[in-house]
Amino acid sequence: MIEVNRLNGEKIYLNSDLIELIEETPNTIIRMTNGNKYIVKEKGEEVIQKMINFRNNIKKFM
Repeated sequence: MIEVNRLNGEKIYLNSDLIELIEETPNTIIRMTNGNKYIVKEKGEEVIQKMINFRNNIKKFM
């Protein structure tokens, strides 16, 4: 799970394995494989870095 912030400041946690698309229009929209969409404060590159960090942390425990 990765932590991101909605535009109103609310923190949400997303399953990074279910992220299908990250789009900047100029807000960042994260589309999930189930069709849900989330508009977040983070830029697309930040979301990708959070995904990479999460996966690297999982590898440490394997």
